[in-house]
Amino acid sequence: MKKGIFITIRKDSSRLPNKAVREILGHPVMELIIKRAKLAKNFDTVIVCTTTRPIDDEIEEIAKRNGALVYRGSLHDKLERWNGAAKAFGIDYIVTFDGDDLFCEPKLLDMGAEQIETRGLDFIEAPQGLICGAFTYAFTAKALDKVCEIKASEDTEMMWTYFKDSGLFNTGVLENVPAIYFSDEIRSTLDYPEDFEFYTNIFEHFQCEENDVDLADIVKYLREHPEIAKINIGRQQEFLANQQAKMHLVLKEKG
Repeated sequence: MKKGIFITIRKDSSRLPNKAVREILGHPVMELIIKRAKLAKNFDTVIVCTTTRPIDDEIEEIAKRNGALVYRGSLHDKLERWNGAAKAFGIDYIVTFDGDDLFCEPKLLDMGAEQIETRGLDFIEAPQGLICGAFTYAFTAKALDKVCEIKASEDTEMMWTYFKDSGLFNTGVLENVPAIYFSDEIRSTLDYPEDFEFYTNIFEHFQCEENDVDLADIVKYLREHPEIAKINIGRQQEFLANQQAKMHLVLKEKG
């Protein structure tokens, strides 16, 4: 059975324009993210999932230059984009994270791949209290295909509600996660200028051009220097509120 990491990314952003190609230590953000994903060991491939718009041609170029496969699909319909990628590359088990999560932890990606295959679940999410951006979701291609059959909306940015709230899937949370990866005082996702400042500080401290520093070591650094974590944590409630406002479950009527 084939496992893939799906990185969801596009070039434009209303809150932080061109964030995917902004540079840290001379490297575009998405290049650093691909390097991070490739540190995981339990996967057959890394696939960048972007849109068909010309503005995202640069995303495809950077992805291929860094050894990732590319699938281009819908702008707003993440689920259809992922489903197209799964079918195009023959993926059975998927762990996905956004191109905002520069410190998504490879160890947790590997755990997600192992648990989605062995626990008999359709969908796995991060446990409550996990550092924002450390892990997102794992799911089966079969469940993804079913979701695409039942949804009645093409706006699926907040896609997890289709797995969790439709009542059709066996869902759970990632288990056996080390305690070091839990904190409500650390925000590790790139959505605002403060987030970019936060990431830049950490990359410059570790000089990690390969983005290969364990998140546990980053957490230890932030505990020793809480002023760095404070740079962007004030944006977390706004971030969560924006997500909540976008979340809606729209299913096709049974006929």
